[in-house]
Amino acid sequence: MRRVLVGVVAAGVVVAGVVPASAGAPPPPGARGADGAGSGERPDARARALPPSARVGTPRFTSSSSPAPGVEFRTFETTGVGGPVVGYLVNVDLRSPGVRVGLLHPPAIAQRQTVSEMAEAQRAVAGINGDFFNISETHPGVPPTGSSSGPEVDGGRPLKGAVPDGQRFGPALPPGTSAEDVVGIAADGRARVERLHLTGVVRTGGGGRKGVELPLRGLNQYAIPVGSAGAFTAAWGAVSRRRAVCGTDTARNAPCSTETAEVTVRRGVVTAVADEVGAGAIPADTVVLVGREKGADDLRRLRPGDKVKVDYQFATRYRFAVGGFPILRDGEPLQGLDPKGPAPRTAAGVSRDGRRVLLVVVDGRSAESAGLTVAELASLLDEVGADDGVNLDGGGSSAVVTRDGDEIDVRNVPSDGNERAVANGIGVFTDARRR
Repeated sequence: MRRVLVGVVAAGVVVAGVVPASAGAPPPPGARGADGAGSGERPDARARALPPSARVGTPRFTSSSSPAPGVEFRTFETTGVGGPVVGYLVNVDLRSPGVRVGLLHPPAIAQRQTVSEMAEAQRAVAGINGDFFNISETHPGVPPTGSSSGPEVDGGRPLKGAVPDGQRFGPALPPGTSAEDVVGIAADGRARVERLHLTGVVRTGGGGRKGVELPLRGLNQYAIPVGSAGAFTAAWGAVSRRRAVCGTDTARNAPCSTETAEVTVRRGVVTAVADEVGAGAIPADTVVLVGREKGADDLRRLRPGDKVKVDYQFATRYRFAVGGFPILRDGEPLQGLDPKGPAPRTAAGVSRDGRRVLLVVVDGRSAESAGLTVAELASLLDEVGADDGVNLDGGGSSAVVTRDGDEIDVRNVPSDGNERAVANGIGVFTDARRR
């Protein structure tokens, strides 16, 4: 069961009430409640009129609870350029026995669910929304995939790679950052903010033909680099793969490529080679290779009956990772952060020793809570104890949930009036649920 716990600030006191998960005020006039743009792509006139700001007021914590041992949920008040701000912090101690942080995700990569739905299905004790994602499309006849922009790793297994920087959604990237940047838990169990670069190769051999080796530049992502090829697995889902060959590395809305190829590999053997990129669920024993321009030419070298091995991996091993662009490094906000447009925001930070994960959500676009700029968000992460941190999707996507027994509570006030279905999230899990 899901509930929404709405926090209202009145005379400096947080008052909690319980309302149905579907309740809430309607979005502001002109808002696009399901545009997937989040915090970076729906500025309003009030935001544009405000002066730039890079610092928040010192947070004042107003309540504290523990959904499980090693997990603390706190509410707080602060101020930004737009006025008062109401926020929420999930502080996770990775040293606590049985506590871990992992990926919240729908049943398929090309699918969306609310944070509460994902947390309920995966039995998380807390969670927030994750990466920016592809939900709106300008390419005629090409459906939006609902999949995230950056990498995903779940249980040590790479699920998807990052789209080219020019194809991502969200605010402009700060200098020196990339769509490949993630926050996650490395193989040593410590939380980190790092870049995950996908490498892969398609090797052929046998059947009396000379073997070939083709580079692989994508995995289950809604856009692959120009001139490259990518792989799609059963984890992708049934949504059309056509979006992967649309746009360019620098222009998300550029036309779809007309030089394409798709190769189906079942149990290590090529079964079909086609010029058109298809759709439909992919069986567990099958990999579909999609190429554009030179990548399409490379794939056309394959023939039905060829024996093929598809390998891919990230340069660094992670137990869990989700995409997000860095805004705080070594306790200092990055240069070039957007100082405009206070809005609802979501962020994830890690402590200097990698033993704590700090998940932050702030409400916005209301009289009770104006929201923050990205620059202010970096300042907030520093205030709550993070050494490194990333910005995640915001706006109507911002959501934080906690578990109370068998019920999942939505703790913030989503700016759309109710939760938005999103591509993924960060979940907190524990083997020792609170008694």
